Amino acid sequence: MIGVAAAACSRPPVKPPVSAGGELSPAVIEPYLSADAALASDRIEGVRTNAVDISAAARGLGASARAIDAAAVQLASAKDVGEARQHFGRLSEAIDSYMANQHLVPPAGVRVAFCPMAMRPWLQHDGAIRNPYYGSQMLTCGSFRN
Repeated sequence: MIGVAAAACSRPPVKPPVSAGGELSPAVIEPYLSADAALASDRIEGVRTNAVDISAAARGLGASARAIDAAAVQLASAKDVGEARQHFGRLSEAIDSYMANQHLVPPAGVRVAFCPMAMRPWLQHDGAIRNPYYGSQMLTCGSFRN
């Protein structure tokens, strides 16, 4: 099974480029990156608090960010790492869609990555891939979008 996972992790995602129209709000991205780092490290500590902060920031962005708010509320209710990872995936998809619809880019030093096993994107600091969906089980599974 490891060979299958490794093979799946080597395929790059295909996504059309988006023209830049600004950066994603730091009020959303900063707590999101903290939650991402915790899940990549197999921890739930701090994830709920960061999710509440993301929800509040999303409400401030208006109706176009409703999906971010809803996903962040779900993440805040997670009871364990597994459930948090599921909700984090929905949040990541909501943020990715919001960025595409608003023609936004991540701030400098942050990139969008994609996990072919979870079939979901996430944002993280530039550097080595640190997969929040599988943590220590498959920490380096995924690739950055160009």
